[in-house]
Amino acid sequence: MVVEEDTEAMKKMGLKLLTFISLLLLLLTCSLRAEAKECKPSGKIKGKKPPPKKCNRENYSDCCQHGELYTIFHCSPPVSKRTRAVLTLNSFQKGGDGGGRSECDGKFHDDNTPIVALSTGWFNKKKRCFHNITIYGNGRNVKAMVVDECDSSVGCDEQHDYQPPCPNNVVDASKAVWKVLHVPKNKWGLWRASCERAANFVRLVIVWVD
Repeated sequence: MVVEEDTEAMKKMGLKLLTFISLLLLLLTCSLRAEAKECKPSGKIKGKKPPPKKCNRENYSDCCQHGELYTIFHCSPPVSKRTRAVLTLNSFQKGGDGGGRSECDGKFHDDNTPIVALSTGWFNKKKRCFHNITIYGNGRNVKAMVVDECDSSVGCDEQHDYQPPCPNNVVDASKAVWKVLHVPKNKWGLWRASCERAANFVRLVIVWVD
């Protein structure tokens, strides 16, 4: 009788242990999946001082500082049907702060056209070229075409107008986009999506149109 009770107790203990191990493995798997989806920095580059009369500061652009380390990314946050991002201002015209010609077609573009550049991960090796995205913000929306990359993987060189690498969640928009969103001109380039300061910053929702 005692032996049977001991056997039954051992079975229950073994079942509990098996359940615990299964839960542990499940949690570990979920954790690894989440980690795989996370976009982590790919390294850093050292800033170079721009040559004289280089680095266009139009549209609040920053210039690289000599010796400063800048984080680079080869990825962007995973894209869902609605993804928050950072809306910035960029000139796609010749002589503008956007630097060289657009990555998609090797051309300059009129800033009065609703167009955007995307961070490296979202640009996805030109796979987003000429696709439209709808940007919701400030109670309005605008459809804009992807024509360029906002490079998150390199910067501080002539090709990138001696500007730092882009963050990995940028939608760099022409002034036409800001106009349609009815953002006051003195706020262009300064509004960012933020859960913490939603009352003061534009909330941008991107819907990919494939």
